[in-house]
Amino acid sequence: MSDLDPPTDPHEIRRKRLLYLSQHRGMKEADILIGRFAAAHLPAMDLAQLERFERLLDEEDADLMDWLMGKYPVPDDIQSDVFTLLQQFKLA
Repeated sequence: MSDLDPPTDPHEIRRKRLLYLSQHRGMKEADILIGRFAAAHLPAMDLAQLERFERLLDEEDADLMDWLMGKYPVPDDIQSDVFTLLQQFKLA
């Protein structure tokens, strides 16, 4: 399979879709931060982590950025290993 052939693995298709969604959020700062995070971490995420990341992408950009910047406490249903990775990535 060449780089031009579309992926056939459903998990790879999901990763590519999540990468696209991460890079096209609507708020420029979120596009950059979350998009770069996704490019760096999606390849190594297991299926459970992909689900948690997908859940994060359902949140509003303003809310995600406020939680990442420490402006508001992170809700329990958002706090996860994936969110912690995103927080650490923001600091790097």
